[in-house]
Amino acid sequence: MNIRAGQSTPRPYRMVARADAAEATGARILEAARREFGELLYDQVSLKAVADRSSVTVQTVIRRFGSKESLFAAAAQRRSDEIRRQRDAAPAGDIAAATRVLIDSYERWGDEQLHLLAQERRTEAMGATVASGRRYHRAWVERVFAPWLDGRAAQHRKRLTAQLVAVTDLYTWRVFRRDLGLSRVETEAAVRDLVERLTAAAGEPQRR
Repeated sequence: MNIRAGQSTPRPYRMVARADAAEATGARILEAARREFGELLYDQVSLKAVADRSSVTVQTVIRRFGSKESLFAAAAQRRSDEIRRQRDAAPAGDIAAATRVLIDSYERWGDEQLHLLAQERRTEAMGATVASGRRYHRAWVERVFAPWLDGRAAQHRKRLTAQLVAVTDLYTWRVFRRDLGLSRVETEAAVRDLVERLTAAAGEPQRR
């Protein structure tokens, strides 16, 4: 293709730079939104506040994410992805390591998650986010504690799964850490003790 004199094709590095800048802007908006939704009630969060916090215009936020509910969903997905990357590092069959990973996650995200859980009925997006989180936690329990769950009779497996979901739940962390004032180390030990009691009562883990 002929290029007229004085004209040039866009330099690749400029295109890459623009793409990187757009990605960085999107990430900045999502982080600002996550913080706004994590600190305020949903109805108190405005697109202007998110725009101001991320140093962009409201029009930029709208152009990138549309409505406030869409922005919330995108920010929630970003947070969920970070939480799951951390928790997916928990090895199956290692109670101490899994409990440590779990409590690390709750220490980082627990208060923000509790803030959102208290509002799960406010919007469809919030409800969907909470429901997804509950499904993930159950799946995490089934994976991490599979050696004690696999091969059990259906009714026994169902009960033990429910017990493990409960003792590793965010609200259990809240009771120990926030309501009863245990330290982070004490909370991890308390949760680990509950898990060990349940798995010990279930019998020897299945070898793979």
